[in-house]
Amino acid sequence: MQMGMVGLGRMGANMVRRLIKHGHECVVYDVSPQAAKDLAKEGAIATTSLDDFASKLNKPRVAFMMVPAGAVEETLAQLSSRFEKGDIIVDSGNSYYIDDIARANALKPKGIHYVDSGTSGGIFGLERGYCQMIGGEPGVVKHLDPLFKALAPGRQDGIVPRTPGREKVTGSTAEDGYLHCGPNGAGHFVKMVHNGMEYGIMAAYAEGMNIIRNANVGKQQASGSDAETTPLRNPERYQYDFNTTDIAEVWRRGSVISSWLLDLVAQALVEDPKLTKFAGKVSDSGEGRWTIDAAIDEGVPCNVLTAALYQRFTSRGADEYADKLLSAMRYEFGGHLEKK
Repeated sequence: MQMGMVGLGRMGANMVRRLIKHGHECVVYDVSPQAAKDLAKEGAIATTSLDDFASKLNKPRVAFMMVPAGAVEETLAQLSSRFEKGDIIVDSGNSYYIDDIARANALKPKGIHYVDSGTSGGIFGLERGYCQMIGGEPGVVKHLDPLFKALAPGRQDGIVPRTPGREKVTGSTAEDGYLHCGPNGAGHFVKMVHNGMEYGIMAAYAEGMNIIRNANVGKQQASGSDAETTPLRNPERYQYDFNTTDIAEVWRRGSVISSWLLDLVAQALVEDPKLTKFAGKVSDSGEGRWTIDAAIDEGVPCNVLTAALYQRFTSRGADEYADKLLSAMRYEFGGHLEKK
């Protein structure tokens, strides 16, 4: 099947490579001409402009977008101005599902179909495949099935054991790693919550490993005490010098908290046990905020995911002013000085 890809960064380029590997014809475009030229060496059809891109696609055209969130609207506008009735545009990035609903409605009068496909897999997707959560019209999604199936991990028997009783479920592609979740916006809604959960799981690993890393605080307790800090009451209980690299590894082996994320933790600690390459300023790309917004609208509690998002704000120094004000209040009411 022929398709086009706009956006050839780490995700977009590897998605093209996986599709080519599965026998699909890929027409590619990127604002960096060299990115398209590089993929042409691997079998893609490079284009130099969106006009060229649109002209090389067979009708009805199929174009995937894998561009940064800030570039989606402009890219969509440019593509839709060159596309015709019956053509399909797929947003495989991390868009807000509410934007998907608006985009699909805006394209309907032109007869252009819009599909939102939340895509997870990162830089490992080329080999492992991409988990895809898809929203759009049933007939359009079915038409694109060969592409979604090629991008997906597949059953991976022996790697991912089959869920007991799953053999009784028919008519679903979930076991293959991709799923039509519902109408426009549904795919990115599910991916939004997926990423919000990701924040929480990552925070749990990070906080737990930090407790283990600091379990030797009893050895570091300074002699004497000061009025500004609650002393450690039982320093003898915190005399452990744990090897966090080994602990991450042993947890991978049969533990109930084993996961791919834990695999990545173990790998990171093998490569750099002290994590010297990182400053610890953790970005958030929006999905965590949107997940919490949805939880508020639905009236459901979201304590862990909210705390995980706020921790990312903290990591970037967003609490510096609040911390200074806390110190100022302590000084004003009690003359408490900050510890140097």
